[in-house]
Amino acid sequence: MKIYLKQIFLLIPLFLLTSCFDILDKVNVKADGSGEYSLILNASKSKTRLASISKMETVNGKKVPKKAEIESKINEAEKIFKSVPGISNVKTSMDFDNYIIKLSCNFKKIENINAGLEQLKAKNILGKMIPTHIYSQNLSGKSFTRNKISTFKSDYDKLSKADKEVFNDAKYTSILQFENSIKSQSNPAYLLAPNKKALKLDGNILDFILQKKQIQNNITFQ
Repeated sequence: MKIYLKQIFLLIPLFLLTSCFDILDKVNVKADGSGEYSLILNASKSKTRLASISKMETVNGKKVPKKAEIESKINEAEKIFKSVPGISNVKTSMDFDNYIIKLSCNFKKIENINAGLEQLKAKNILGKMIPTHIYSQNLSGKSFTRNKISTFKSDYDKLSKADKEVFNDAKYTSILQFENSIKSQSNPAYLLAPNKKALKLDGNILDFILQKKQIQNNITFQ
């Protein structure tokens, strides 16, 4: 099932060789529906291990991607995002000392991000099993939705013990920030900020894969 793992993590192949990494996606939405988006892949907690692995050709039968290969993928992702209507100010950064990769951009409406992710999938930058229709917003209805994603439990159950270990300590965090105050939400797993203008959800990536924690949330504004 190594092929399955690659289908998920085509953008971050080096992370397949360690289970200790964090994924953070952050959205900041203005009252008019425009905003900022960022995605950060952070494996700094495994940087010593990854520094050693990066000098090898293969580990446990897996080809170790070189720095140039990773840079090429990230640069291609940046180019693709820049081509999507409604997306601007695209920036990427790669810290190979601490193994942190970041992509950020501005959007006219949150659905532009869905389109950008769909383009990354179409160009084989993101794996086929990564969800892309993840956000939607209704300005007139004063609502914002984090859409439900499919479960990967059946695929996970087929993995070998070694491949399952990739997810053991991997973490995922979602931060949603808004200019308008939040009136209500449908998923209490999201923590509401005291100012009622931000929500945070975090947990083990495995919990989201197996849907022990739900990402879906319907948010309304005052």
